[in-house]
Amino acid sequence: MTRTKRGILAAAGSCVAIFLPGAMIFGYPGIMAPVWRSMFGVGEGATGSVLFFMLAGVGTFMFVVGRWQEKTGTRLMVSISAVVCGLALFVASHAPNIYFIYLWAFLTGASSCFIYMPGLTVVQRWFVGRRGLASGVVNLFFGIGGAAMAPVFPRLLETMGYEPMNRLLAVLIVGVGIIAAQFVETPERAGYAAGLPAEVGSSAGPQGDSRRSPVQGSQAARNAFKKATGVGQALTLGESLRTRSFWFLWLTWGLQGAAGIAMVTLSVTFGLAKGFTMESAALILTAFNLANGLSRVMSGFVSDFIGRHLTLSSTFFAAACAYFVLPHVHAVGPAAALAAVIGFSYGTLFAVSAPLVTDCFGLKYFGAIFGLVFTAFGFLSGLLGPALGGYVLDLTSGNFLPVFLYLGVFCILSGFFIRLVVPPRQGVPARK
Repeated sequence: MTRTKRGILAAAGSCVAIFLPGAMIFGYPGIMAPVWRSMFGVGEGATGSVLFFMLAGVGTFMFVVGRWQEKTGTRLMVSISAVVCGLALFVASHAPNIYFIYLWAFLTGASSCFIYMPGLTVVQRWFVGRRGLASGVVNLFFGIGGAAMAPVFPRLLETMGYEPMNRLLAVLIVGVGIIAAQFVETPERAGYAAGLPAEVGSSAGPQGDSRRSPVQGSQAARNAFKKATGVGQALTLGESLRTRSFWFLWLTWGLQGAAGIAMVTLSVTFGLAKGFTMESAALILTAFNLANGLSRVMSGFVSDFIGRHLTLSSTFFAAACAYFVLPHVHAVGPAAALAAVIGFSYGTLFAVSAPLVTDCFGLKYFGAIFGLVFTAFGFLSGLLGPALGGYVLDLTSGNFLPVFLYLGVFCILSGFFIRLVVPPRQGVPARK
């Protein structure tokens, strides 16, 4: 099999494996929240905390998975994701109280790490010259899972009931995930180099596929590989932590992640506060989700041509403007359009940050480095976004102006911080 065909299979496997876990994160909680309130006799605050526990699971395991996949391989990681996500649904289907739903949320967030990180790693290694587009496609399938399955969940719930629906979904998640995992493998483990051009390698195969990793060749070969692909020198996690670029990226994820994830919980509430009907208010969230999904592939593709920094900072600044204007609109159309701008920026953060990491720190330790960056989203964004926003609304009797104001400031700060995330000028030599 040619290298191109094998790479396409790996990318397809990543997309298929991540689709249903994405639906469980972006679609399932919103649909099931009223059901849980009725089942357990709790209020909106209790079901609103589900998102916090989900992000806590993401923050806890993303870095760990990044380290584990370097030793065990991506195929096993993706299989674990499917099994954990499926088992978590059995927990939710037999939950006696809301605390078991929190456990489901934590496990589901954790399981997403086992497909998200390996999926991004695999496609970037197969398509080094188009890392932005490749990671954007995987992010697209992750983001649109909720939008595609949101209309399906209510139908299943109505026709099958709560427990049978969850059992069916659990079986589908496990079965589809394990099958797709068999194709999610890095080129090195499949016998190819990670996107190394044939003229740079030293032992090309019959299709011009170098069987030698770029880090195994001469210094001249490594320099040629870097020039051809834009991949930075392979810094270890410890070396990356000693650069200012890592910490500016970490802060960007904490602040811009908070500005993005906050709209998941604030959009419908804002629409209702403006006097819109529930259906009209839901359109604001729909616009946010659609832009969030589509931007993940569009921004990734564009960033390969105009650069990561311009792509990221321009969308961050646009999101800031949207937040500053949003409190002053009084019609659902403009509100949905502004929410879409924020959603586009949110999706861009996910799609373009991954290739930016490899631009700065190389591909070899991408999983561990990006996993540690992700802890800012898991532990900081949830607190600064949905949690703090809700607290400010309580203090101001539902005034969205200060909430959207500080979220807009977060976007501006992120736009400046991301410009400072550059390849280290005096980094330590790449590990051989």
